[in-house]
Amino acid sequence: MVLRPARMTRIGILGLKDDRDRIVTALHDLRILQIEPLAPESLARLAPERAAEAQRQIGDETLRFRGLSTALPPAPLGPPQRFANLEEIFAAAARVPIDAEVGELKREDDRLLTEERTIDETAALLASLAFFPGRLAALRSKSLVAFYGEADREAFDAVRSGLDPADDPTFFTGAGPKEAVRFVVALRTRGAETLVRVAQKAGVRLAAVPNLAGPPGEERARLLGRREEVVARRVAIAERLGALSREWYTTVRAIDEALAIENRKIEALQRFGSGRVAFALEAWIPQRDLPRLETALRSVAGDRVYLYPIPTAEEPPTLMSNPSGVRRFEFFIRFYSLPQASEWDPTLVFAIVFPLFFGFMLGDWGYGLVILLISLWMIRGFPGARYLPKFGRNFVKMIMGPSAMQQLAWALLPGCALAIGLGLFWDEFFGINLLHMLFGYRAPIQLISVVGVGHLLLFAGFIGLGMVTLGFLFGAINEYFHHHPRGVVAKGGGIVFAWGIAFAGLSLIHRTDAVSNPLFDLYLGLTIGGLLLLVFGEGIQNGMMGLIEVVSHILSYTRLVGILLASVILAFVINNIGVGRVHAGGPFAVGWILIGVVILVIGQSFNVILGVFEPGIQGARLIFVEYFSKFYHGNGRAFRAFGRPRERTVSPIDSTAAPSPPPVPAAAPPPAPAP
Repeated sequence: MVLRPARMTRIGILGLKDDRDRIVTALHDLRILQIEPLAPESLARLAPERAAEAQRQIGDETLRFRGLSTALPPAPLGPPQRFANLEEIFAAAARVPIDAEVGELKREDDRLLTEERTIDETAALLASLAFFPGRLAALRSKSLVAFYGEADREAFDAVRSGLDPADDPTFFTGAGPKEAVRFVVALRTRGAETLVRVAQKAGVRLAAVPNLAGPPGEERARLLGRREEVVARRVAIAERLGALSREWYTTVRAIDEALAIENRKIEALQRFGSGRVAFALEAWIPQRDLPRLETALRSVAGDRVYLYPIPTAEEPPTLMSNPSGVRRFEFFIRFYSLPQASEWDPTLVFAIVFPLFFGFMLGDWGYGLVILLISLWMIRGFPGARYLPKFGRNFVKMIMGPSAMQQLAWALLPGCALAIGLGLFWDEFFGINLLHMLFGYRAPIQLISVVGVGHLLLFAGFIGLGMVTLGFLFGAINEYFHHHPRGVVAKGGGIVFAWGIAFAGLSLIHRTDAVSNPLFDLYLGLTIGGLLLLVFGEGIQNGMMGLIEVVSHILSYTRLVGILLASVILAFVINNIGVGRVHAGGPFAVGWILIGVVILVIGQSFNVILGVFEPGIQGARLIFVEYFSKFYHGNGRAFRAFGRPRERTVSPIDSTAAPSPPPVPAAAPPPAPAP
């Protein structure tokens, strides 16, 4: 059922130890159980399962093959492989002889990469030192230090005048870019601290002169020659690693995955109970998957396994069960709080209502189109994002990660479509009545008018009444299933009071003779009856607070209109100011035009940002607070299925699986020795 999490049942499985490995493998590949610690009454008859001696070897081999998977460059993968048991995995792992060679090649490559970067930095510094006329060895002695710097003339003079003449500072200068001064300063070792302090105060960065002997040009040429040797060696290492990867990558990835599965199986075994010849486990499973589990257990253990339900009052874990389109909105529900397994799953209502709220509050087809395009860009993975200003990228990352941004973008798509439709209906395009200007279209509702605002406020009020009623209805059903009759009465009283007070208020607003209207007596009776039901169900104090809450929550939905009008009026003000500057004229007409364009671009961009945040935040808030508070408790425990999908291996208990791994290829010849 879409409005409820998947119904869970707690089960126990009792089997023979001879079948345990096959049963655990079947459970792993099904991925439909959450294995739980054994209940104390079961542990009274069974001892806790101890990890097998193989666990240490599995851990060692896992580290080994995880390292190989990382070290080898990706290569085309062959078909998935099948390992019948743990012994076959260990045997295949023992036939992989490339650890020492791959490790040595990676260590050498890391060392050469560090050397290459050092050479690049030193060569760049030597290029800047080209003005120095002598040998670098002349700047090096036990009592002498030398630094290179680059500064404008004022900062250079500040450094030069700030040194102590007793330290014998000697300067060599050359021309730098944009009238900057490049300089080398040599002085006694005791003056190094003074030099650093003076340079920091003047904002000049210093670098130690390289510990080399010859002139800068000769030393740079020598370093660049060494760099070519380093690059050539790194290319040879990459080619060798590529050759090893082409031969071994498929096998390494398959063994790595098989070992990871064995690790998960051993972790699960520690929650089992064990006897001399039998074992037992307990788990949560969706009721819909029980037939699949029974079939799988019978296929691997026949009649030697016993599956039985376990009565329990424990709250089950939560597995939300929604269609693929609705499932995208589970992100918002998890962000707020995961529902408990025994309460309503509000994802479907959120998926319907949130886009309606967002589109209504945005209400402009220009803003809707821009946000729609931005959302599609986010869904595609932010192509070209590297060209955006760095501060903008950092600001977005600070709000939420890329995957969360994509989930948000999917959720905004229907809301943007509705905003475009309403914007066309209301003739709102960045605060301009564009359709009226081009085609003479006159919107049926003028947003900035007393009549238009009145109609919209009435519409928002009825939305609030409907949402509050729906929340109380779900709350009453919840209370009924949890056997709380007074809670059912209180929720029903909330519905009656909400409708009574709403129509009584409307009667007083729209009719001068409302009190003499026979229907007013009905509305007043509903209001008083709802009040009595609330007080009976929740007590005097909570009941009276509930009355205030009902009224405030209904009225809270008028913010839908407030945010819509705020966006329209802000766009109108931005356009008036910007267009006013454009038409200013006078001797500074060009300048006023530029200022007006800047105001329009920055102002409308700001309003687009508000068009994402305000409708998004306020739309979610109206659901989380005014709607959820009637029935939703949250704080559910997520269902975490035992097992992971197989990618490079196939199940050993699958009769249609691929054959066992092919013979391990022979090792390729070693690379040429390092220069």
